[in-house]
Amino acid sequence: MKTSAQQLELIKNGVDQIVPADEFSRKLDRSIAQNKPLRVKYGIDPTGIDVHLGHTVPLRKLRLFQDLGHQAVLIIGNYTALVGDPSGRDQARQRLTEEQVAKNALDYLVQVGKVIDLSKTEVRYNGEWFSKYRFLDVLALAGTTTIQRMLERDDFTKRYKAGTPIYLHECLYPLMQGHDSVEVRADVELGGSEQLFSLMAARDLQKNAGQEPQVCLTLPILRGLDGSKRMGKSLGNYIGVCEPSYDQFAKVMSIPDELMREWFELLTNLSTAEINILLDASKTHPLEAKKALGKNIVGFYHGDNLAGEAAAEWTRRFSQRQDPTDIPVVVLSNAQLAGGCTATKLLVFLEFAKSNNDARRLIQGGGVTIGPDKIKISDPNQVINIEGELIVRVGARRVVRARSE
Repeated sequence: MKTSAQQLELIKNGVDQIVPADEFSRKLDRSIAQNKPLRVKYGIDPTGIDVHLGHTVPLRKLRLFQDLGHQAVLIIGNYTALVGDPSGRDQARQRLTEEQVAKNALDYLVQVGKVIDLSKTEVRYNGEWFSKYRFLDVLALAGTTTIQRMLERDDFTKRYKAGTPIYLHECLYPLMQGHDSVEVRADVELGGSEQLFSLMAARDLQKNAGQEPQVCLTLPILRGLDGSKRMGKSLGNYIGVCEPSYDQFAKVMSIPDELMREWFELLTNLSTAEINILLDASKTHPLEAKKALGKNIVGFYHGDNLAGEAAAEWTRRFSQRQDPTDIPVVVLSNAQLAGGCTATKLLVFLEFAKSNNDARRLIQGGGVTIGPDKIKISDPNQVINIEGELIVRVGARRVVRARSE
């Protein structure tokens, strides 16, 4: 087992805060002296069906704790999801039903298992205890804090000053998250930087329960593909952990260059020295650095072979301007092709466009080409005849073979 100093050096990498830091050092020292693993908790609410790279920032840290010999405790928040985490929100979340949460939770563990070792993870659903709560239990939990304390939260303070509603059920969230720590006797809890209030709430609840309070370890919020807003399903600026290897690689290659250091630090195991070399333009071209980032991320979820294939395919499509290796075929009916069809209708038939107006915009944007010579279509009303099959492209990513019946 590594010394506490060695463990601390690895754990601190990419971390925002460790609160309180001195307690964490003592916990590590005692863990080694007693040969007793720390219980490290991370909670995830199944509010959607996709686990994305933003979720993996704390999950990767949880995996590091596992690799260091500690006990990972994963909380699936099937009851906290019914409330909705207000952290970092400027308005209340839309409430989910039990049926929606249960459906979302079905595939969560499969996706999370791509990051952490589930065979060595204690997995708990917080409905295990909250489903048994009586109203008196809710009152007792609510009585452990005050409205003044809740208003210390930055997000609640901003909403209060702005006159944006703060609903009472939202105030229960940090208490529920904190009680999860009591139930599993957490030594450490991981979370995003905006969750520190909820993580700290657990310390008071643990003290009230006669337990040693947990240490709170927060990690930065990963920015999404746009390079500005946090990665999120609702914004569509995310990469899912179960997406195909090529899609993951292509999306990484689309991020702004200034985002690369953040992604290297939060989504790879490369050292600071290795990252500095890759991001030093005098030593590594930015395009090659981004390819290294893409291959590292894809390799983690799909293996090095598929990562290499994805990189080669991307080079074919974008650097060499070649068509994809595998082009899907769309069969069009004789009725659709009778007498030839306009370019506009063809894009609609191929589902490149939802409407004729949408198709016209694509054509006028100059991104529509056909055939092996990539002839550009500029007239929305141009009649296109398909005899056998014809390659149709919208940009470089969307390519199909249109085939007649």
